[in-house]
Amino acid sequence: MIWEDFFFRWTRIAGNVTFRYFLIAGTVFFLFYFILNGILASRKMQSKFPKLKDYSRDISYSLITILIFATMAAVVFVLLDPYTLYYREVEKFGWWYFYLSFPLMFLIHDAYFYWAHRLMHHPKLFKAVHKVHHYSTNPSPWTAYAFHPLEAVIEAGIILVLGFVLPVHQAAFGLFMLFQFSYNVYGHLGYELYPKNFHRTWVGKWVNTSTAHNQHHQFSMEIMDCTR
Repeated sequence: MIWEDFFFRWTRIAGNVTFRYFLIAGTVFFLFYFILNGILASRKMQSKFPKLKDYSRDISYSLITILIFATMAAVVFVLLDPYTLYYREVEKFGWWYFYLSFPLMFLIHDAYFYWAHRLMHHPKLFKAVHKVHHYSTNPSPWTAYAFHPLEAVIEAGIILVLGFVLPVHQAAFGLFMLFQFSYNVYGHLGYELYPKNFHRTWVGKWVNTSTAHNQHHQFSMEIMDCTR
């Protein structure tokens, strides 16, 4: 019975995340790379556009990432469900905590991603784990989930971490991941949506803008090659 539940949950999660990926990344890609590309030309960080092979590579790796995400989620929400702090009834902690869990998840996720990402940029790990993501030196919305399978496992690890350190309603977790993916698409957009010089404001200094992340993709491969 538990394996039937596991397969059902895995299938549903994989389908939902795949739909979300193509709906959000696809819609944003169509708008910015076809409809608004002329109007927003001055907001594009790199004048050239990625090639068709870049889009194809990013989508292929993203589909593998989605399968890994779905597997991790099914393991946590089904096989490890009795041991985690995820819950289904809002009344267990109330609506005030339901909303409070969002900034708490943000802080935990931000710390987790920072250290994981920093570790993956270590010269001894970059080539084996993180280099695939940086093949996209000129990223697009399709790059948001373009990870090596090992990196996808690391990224999906946040599901496990949150489940053991913080009581989180499963719906709140789903909404949080929707926000994270949407912002990830913005980070790889190739266009800057924030006002000019936003990064110099007291808020902007703490925000990872599309410009900053685009430059990270554009120059990281060269930097890592120099450190080998």
